Amino acid sequence: MKKILILDAQTIQTLPVAKSLKQRGYYVILMCDTKNSYGYHTKYADRKIIAPSIRKDRNKFHNYLMDFIKSEKVDVLIPMFDDSAQYISFYQNEIRKYTKFITQDYDIFMMGYDKNKLMKICQDNGFPHPLTIDLSSVEWDKAAVKMKYPALIKPNISYGARGLTIVNSMAEVKKSLPAVTENYGHCHLQEYIAAGGHQYVVGLFVWSNALINATVEKKIRYYPTKGGTGCFNQTVEKNDLVKLCFNILKKINWEGFAHFDLIEDPNDGIIKIMELNPRIHSCIKSSFSAGVDFIENIVSSALGKQPKKYIYSPGSYLRYLGLDILWFIKANNRFRAKPPWFKELFSSKHFLQDGSFDDPKPFIYGTLGGFLKQLHPRFRAAKKGMN
Repeated sequence: MKKILILDAQTIQTLPVAKSLKQRGYYVILMCDTKNSYGYHTKYADRKIIAPSIRKDRNKFHNYLMDFIKSEKVDVLIPMFDDSAQYISFYQNEIRKYTKFITQDYDIFMMGYDKNKLMKICQDNGFPHPLTIDLSSVEWDKAAVKMKYPALIKPNISYGARGLTIVNSMAEVKKSLPAVTENYGHCHLQEYIAAGGHQYVVGLFVWSNALINATVEKKIRYYPTKGGTGCFNQTVEKNDLVKLCFNILKKINWEGFAHFDLIEDPNDGIIKIMELNPRIHSCIKSSFSAGVDFIENIVSSALGKQPKKYIYSPGSYLRYLGLDILWFIKANNRFRAKPPWFKELFSSKHFLQDGSFDDPKPFIYGTLGGFLKQLHPRFRAAKKGMN
């Protein structure tokens, strides 16, 4: 029985991933940095380990992981989050001596992961994207005169809206930039896309320069209500978005899995690329419910087999129940929402992102962990720029 090790397994996307692997007959090992999380409490794992946090102490984690894969003979490694995906790409030559995985050369990885570099690729190739100014350039203030306000200062490398700061003038950019740069590194200035347009998540698996599988999720509701994590999504058919994202991956020579976030600009109706995420997305369960198993693609390719092409069957709904309850409490249009909040709640087309009836513990502990995170001053400070 082959061993699959999942890194950053505390995350919510671990739930359907571990279930898929377990049902396919693999020995599933979860490596988490906390017990108060969704992934740690799933029943679809043979072994669970608390390891040092990659984000907090990469060197300590690296030593821990290398000792583990040397002694345990892990067959395939799969990262669940940005930190572990970037870590694997950076240390890939050392890690490949002991296990297999799918990643990019580090320079290719950063072309996609670095939001400023991705926007430059979009600009150079005519891919739709928000107006973006590199704030690390020497004469950025001359280029920034083209910017319309309000705008956003965005760290080149971040996730979950961390470090995003709304500014309303050049003077505010100059005032806010030093603090954001000190905390998050190099930044860019980007036009603010007003609320009102649709948001999409496009997942793709590319192998040998061919598109193997793709899925598209439309965010119907999100929390916070002004624009946050999708809490009620539907899988849809949007071949134009799949083609757009595939063309970007081809341009940077990306192989394996990636997912894109896109937003429709209500001012011009154009759906624009916002970011590329180099790992399994939190709403991956939508892909499973639509008949596409990206995890089989990843494992098969890592083991030298041909990844399977699936028949994509969109139309299912995915509800992040904990966040959707918060949306219902906070939203002014809770009883006028389209579709209604109770839409498909008990139907066969409805799935829960943060747990399931056959695996209830993740919902209990993950919701608790999320609540504790919301109370943490550092987490709230990271999010305050969008409030």
